[in-house]
Amino acid sequence: MTVEEILAKLHEAGLSSTNVIKTSNQDEMSELDTLDNRVKRILSLTSNHYSKPKNMLFFVMYDIESNKVRRLVAKYLIRQGCFRIQRSIYLADMPFEKYEQIKSDLAEVQAAYENKDSIFVVPISTDYLKAMKVIGKALDVNIIMHSQNTLFF
Repeated sequence: MTVEEILAKLHEAGLSSTNVIKTSNQDEMSELDTLDNRVKRILSLTSNHYSKPKNMLFFVMYDIESNKVRRLVAKYLIRQGCFRIQRSIYLADMPFEKYEQIKSDLAEVQAAYENKDSIFVVPISTDYLKAMKVIGKALDVNIIMHSQNTLFF
């Protein structure tokens, strides 16, 4: 299958190559917000006591070899409203129908060309997000959550 055929199939699956494709990993990293802000955004989902009843909280994670396909998938997920957590991990809180549409579109991408890629779409509960631990960077999640306990004697 030619590159043009692959791009046509990706376009059919809702992914567009009309935007300029960045060529360096530095550009890809610059799309990420600071770690503090990413953690704050994740935790804001756990503090929302009145979540929409028909919404689905889920992660999308991928391991895609092709730089072009990976960038197109990243842009697609952001356009759909997913929040980028890491280079290849996104978090979303969306209506169930949109969750199903994203799964379907990503399945079409996976089937569009021969590859050894993998894409995970993983539902998650706010309880599991609350139990999140950040490893590898000095970041006090308790301060961000304003959940430190103070004891008075």
